[in-house]
Amino acid sequence: MRFAVGVEYDGTGYAGWQTQQSAASIQQVVEAAFSQIAAEPIAVICAGRTDAGVHARWQVAHFDTSATRPLRGWLMGSNSALPPDVSIPWIRPVPMHFHARYSAQARTYRYVILNRSTRSAFSVKRAAWIHRPLDEGLMAEAATALVGSHDFSAFRSAECQANSPIRRVEKLSVVRQ
Repeated sequence: MRFAVGVEYDGTGYAGWQTQQSAASIQQVVEAAFSQIAAEPIAVICAGRTDAGVHARWQVAHFDTSATRPLRGWLMGSNSALPPDVSIPWIRPVPMHFHARYSAQARTYRYVILNRSTRSAFSVKRAAWIHRPLDEGLMAEAATALVGSHDFSAFRSAECQANSPIRRVEKLSVVRQ
């Protein structure tokens, strides 16, 4: 059986999504939690890997298992086995053709800039801090150049496995709050 799950986390203490030999990862703790509930090894595939220190809300992942548990058992059991900075807000059965990465139709990213003269003790791990004045109008105007389909080769790592560097940005907004 295949399940899709939502994963949310504060990535401060992790080296990103992907399992690594020498550092804690989100994938490791999520797989350990589901493996404990299933009483068998579980491999979790996510929609998109995140880098070290990146946080996620509703990142979609999936796993396959032969274990039979009630949905509430998977949900409550996994959350009780996860550290406090990782959570599974939902789980649902999906058809075997569903794939968290390849079935994804869109992704949403949010970047936060704290723009004030002093740093924040609360936002230190959640926002970039820029103490100089920023002009959000000019930033929004410049951002329009990224909307549409573009070649993002300059942003790819040497290990990138994507077939194409072409990506489509549907919407980009700059908002001051």
